[in-house]
Amino acid sequence: MFQLTRGSSRSCDGVTRRDLLRVGSLGVFGLSLPRFLELRARAAGGRTDRDVSCILLWLQGGISHIDSFDPKPEAPAEIRGEFGVIPTKVPGIQVCDLLPQLAVHQEKYSIVRSLNPRNGSHGVADAYMMSGHPFNQAVTYPSYGAVIAKEQGDRNAMPPYVQLGGFIDQRFGGGVAGFLGDQYNPFVLPGDASRPNFTVRDVVLPGGVDRDRFQRRMRALHAVDTWQRRMEGDAGPAPLQAADTFYQKAYNLVTAPHAKKAFDIHSEDPRLRDRYGRNSLGQGCVLARRLIEAGVRFVTVTDGGWDTHQNNFTSLKTRLLPRLDAALSGLLQDLSDRGQLDTTLVLVLSDFGRTPKVNPSAGRDHWSTAGIALMAGGGLRPGRAVGRTNALAEQPTEAPYYTEDVAATIYHCLGIPLDTTHLTPDGRPIQVNYDGRVIRELL
Repeated sequence: MFQLTRGSSRSCDGVTRRDLLRVGSLGVFGLSLPRFLELRARAAGGRTDRDVSCILLWLQGGISHIDSFDPKPEAPAEIRGEFGVIPTKVPGIQVCDLLPQLAVHQEKYSIVRSLNPRNGSHGVADAYMMSGHPFNQAVTYPSYGAVIAKEQGDRNAMPPYVQLGGFIDQRFGGGVAGFLGDQYNPFVLPGDASRPNFTVRDVVLPGGVDRDRFQRRMRALHAVDTWQRRMEGDAGPAPLQAADTFYQKAYNLVTAPHAKKAFDIHSEDPRLRDRYGRNSLGQGCVLARRLIEAGVRFVTVTDGGWDTHQNNFTSLKTRLLPRLDAALSGLLQDLSDRGQLDTTLVLVLSDFGRTPKVNPSAGRDHWSTAGIALMAGGGLRPGRAVGRTNALAEQPTEAPYYTEDVAATIYHCLGIPLDTTHLTPDGRPIQVNYDGRVIRELL
């Protein structure tokens, strides 16, 4: 909501001057005073006082749950695959033997082994897992990051929602703002942060343009846009309103000194960067941590290549699992060392699981009834393995959870009440989560 002041002075009855000024602006947005008070009361009951951020590692393609965090060492060879298992730091929990660092750090994160994705299709998976809503041809649901951007807004002049890398299938709206509008889409950084020449465009002023000159340009642009809005009508078309938001956010970003520093990954301690792994996933996690520190609320780090229909074991052994092992363990340890893990929700999500039986190409195909999710920080209980699948890793047999439940848990940690409702452009009210249950074993 638009705020008329950034200051705040609390009265004895708990009402701030900022709240009163918000009430004064409600007529512009079509909210009555009773409705405002209702929303304030509901928010007070559903939100936490902690300001929790989120880093999502999106493994595009579908990670093999059997060959990672739900191994079946007693299953037949055509099911258990080529890898062994190792014990973790938490007694009774085993993981794939290609994840030695994460085994050591098991007390910092929990595994949801009883996730039923109820989907085995790429594209649809990106939209479903990143929003908590099943695919609907009539409406594109907003992703978690977009909801956070709308509900909680910018912090420290940083964009609230950032995406690192381009490994998201957006055919069905994966990772985008959907009906909330383009102004809540992620700020996308398409490059590889592990490259020596990696830079983030558009967060520094171009050569020859100082801050005063840039501010004059912005004032001129504002004058032109104001004239155009008057010609179009007071409100102006929706694309113009979105553009106004983009201009203001870009101005804030370019003129904030800490933003340039946050995006400068080359200033990070080289030894710390080594711990994460000198690859796109590892360095993406380094940059994500820096952005969260600077004020970004939600960062999605994308990683591709997990659709292992062929040479599943070679791909996992030589590239995929070692990268994940170093990147995630490095991130968890780094956040813990800085005292930031409790206020940063760390997620690992993927499209779905993979077939229990190895195919003739030494690969595993799509599997829609079993998968895994990893969750850490954000106030959740660590060191847990929630639920289990049957002996062949085909489906959950204990404490089954679904994508909607993962979404409910995410919103719970981030302080978004599950009945928070947004309107589509045609006026249809849609809650951020309808049928989800918070995963109680993690509370």
